[in-house]
Amino acid sequence: MKPKKQLRDEMKRKLMQMNNEDYQIYSQQLQMKLLESKEWEEANTIGITISTNREVNTKPIIEAGWKQNKRIVVPKCYPSEKKLKFYEITSFDEVEDSFFSLKEPMVTITPLVEKNEIDLLVVPGLIFDQRGYRIGFGGGYYDRYLKEYVNNTVSLAFNFQLLDEIPKEEFDVPINRVIINT
Repeated sequence: MKPKKQLRDEMKRKLMQMNNEDYQIYSQQLQMKLLESKEWEEANTIGITISTNREVNTKPIIEAGWKQNKRIVVPKCYPSEKKLKFYEITSFDEVEDSFFSLKEPMVTITPLVEKNEIDLLVVPGLIFDQRGYRIGFGGGYYDRYLKEYVNNTVSLAFNFQLLDEIPKEEFDVPINRVIINT
């Protein structure tokens, strides 16, 4: 089995090589699958990242949540503590660019939301396996957050991001469900 770093680098290349048309179509397929899911329907407060680069486009998902009167909470990374905290946003005007081109909430104008208030967490990642394990972007932020998060988790993945098996470490926490576009 290839090491995580090699798998991560290969997947980043694959994502960047995906043409715009496929990216749009696959993202729309995943958006619809999530919005029609039982997990989404039952959740009132949803934790989700604002996508960048070639991640599944989450902006339409966030907008749909607002239209359905769901609370949308997005993460802010705290590198010195290696922690994530989630803040409620009601508009994209409440986010700013941060390190690694992430879109994060402006903490001075958005309320902090505790873990136990988040009904559904949409967990980002680069690679997933059939058991729900994931390889993220290498910071370990979500691995640490998921250790104490007890509610529902899903991840959105393009079909080529789902592998039979990936390297797993003792601190890895599986996602409840990986939704793929096909």
